[in-house]
Amino acid sequence: MAGYRIIVAQSVYKDLDGIPKIDVRRIVSAIEGLAVDPRPPQSRKLSGEEKYRLRCGIYRILYEIRDTELVVFVVRARHRKDVYR
Repeated sequence: MAGYRIIVAQSVYKDLDGIPKIDVRRIVSAIEGLAVDPRPPQSRKLSGEEKYRLRCGIYRILYEIRDTELVVFVVRARHRKDVYR
């Protein structure tokens, strides 16, 4: 099985600016893991949207999976209180 390609939105880089470096490393590692398995057991599909949520401590990563193109598009990475707004 071929791995998925990861595309990160420009807004995610801005989201990561205000996060402590230790947490950024954990988030980046989780995003890289999506290339191997875009639907890990700890991910959940969001109701009403074609997006998935991945928990990473107190932060959440929102992403879309495009199976036909083998692409994971990371949309947002923020604190859990702000990510869904």
